[in-house]
Amino acid sequence: QVQPVESGGGSVQPGGSLRLSCVASANYVAIGWFRQAPGKERETVVCLRSSDDPIYYADSVKGRFSMSRGSTKNVVYLEMTDVKPEDTAVYYCAAGTLMTPRRSCVTGVGFGSWGQGTQVTVSS
Repeated sequence: QVQPVESGGGSVQPGGSLRLSCVASANYVAIGWFRQAPGKERETVVCLRSSDDPIYYADSVKGRFSMSRGSTKNVVYLEMTDVKPEDTAVYYCAAGTLMTPRRSCVTGVGFGSWGQGTQVTVSS
């Protein structure tokens, strides 16, 4: 499987915006953004489990973050607006290329390919 590659991380002030990019395998059936802050467990940010499912958003990012696709299917963006210090984390893009009932956007199970991550730091 092709490993996703994330980019676009960096430092941003509270209230600002940032766009992360993920270049994944073009044959994914599921894709999502996850994050992990120091000392905390990985959590889902936004996720598409399959084309038959609605996009899942964590409550903490609803209304502020959105996932979109680029001009080609294999490029996926995470648009981050009104960022907060608690959004500071390493952000990972993950993709799944097989249909499976095991896949969960809540736990991240069933996403076989994970990127190396990109750091996002929100501070003034």
